[in-house]
Amino acid sequence: MIRLSWQCKEFSALSNEELYCILRLRAEVFIVEQECIYQDIDNSDQVAVHMLGRHEEKLVCYARLLPPGEKYPAASIGRVVTSQRERRDGHGNQLMARSIAYCEEKWPGKGLTISAQQYLESFYQEMGFVTASSPYLEDGIAHVRMTRDT
Repeated sequence: MIRLSWQCKEFSALSNEELYCILRLRAEVFIVEQECIYQDIDNSDQVAVHMLGRHEEKLVCYARLLPPGEKYPAASIGRVVTSQRERRDGHGNQLMARSIAYCEEKWPGKGLTISAQQYLESFYQEMGFVTASSPYLEDGIAHVRMTRDT
């Protein structure tokens, strides 16, 4: 497994190149690979904290951390993505663990809510999330709302 370097950055601290790499990775996975046509750029990136996992200069995985009140009353982790070539190496576990830890430190006691793709429900349960809804369609893909106390 390759070792990643990690950074958390607010939108205003992202370079043009970093923002391009984030949007490219999200498009590669969510729009092209998953064949899901949706509005990815939704005006939440500007208030988010961006968790970036890189190998050398290449963005391998990413998550968008939203403050309480932006999407849900609790803080939220979304746009969780790992490059297709780098999956099965544990980067998703590292990404979520670091994202959860950041949210707990930045917004203590606010809890976390996510909209998880249903096929990943057990992955998020292993991270301490509890299913809080029946399955629903979001952009044509089955999701469940999940929560976690912080």
